[in-house]
Amino acid sequence: MPKFFYFDIKYAVKEHDWIIEQSGGLMGYSNLGLLESVLDHIKNDDYYPKIQHKLTHLVFSFNKIHAFIDGNKRASIALGAYFLELNGYDFIVSKFVDKMENISIWVAEGKIDKELLGELIESILFEDDYSEALKLKLVSLFPFEP
Repeated sequence: MPKFFYFDIKYAVKEHDWIIEQSGGLMGYSNLGLLESVLDHIKNDDYYPKIQHKLTHLVFSFNKIHAFIDGNKRASIALGAYFLELNGYDFIVSKFVDKMENISIWVAEGKIDKELLGELIESILFEDDYSEALKLKLVSLFPFEP
């Protein structure tokens, strides 16, 4: 089993604050205990044995639990990217960030659940493009209306 590297709550808060300073929004947090719980829970290899499982839980949780007053979607992407860098996946970070811009909005809106997010993240990490089956799932979520 590979050894994973993690960041702590201090880093998460610092990164979030930097994002808000750079792109605007409200500073502060609503529940750092939830945030700390997520960071501790992804270390559990019984629940999250592979990088894609850990990353999915991290991104989904940061996006949905609203530990910060503002910038939760942005923080979920930035901290997910940092988690990838820490674990030797720096070669995929720009692709991850690019793809996650829209995906994070759809997660926040409830259009993409955690299971589908996991499929998307696994595809981003290990495939050149989404499979046809995954593309069809996405199309079914967003039907074209002329």
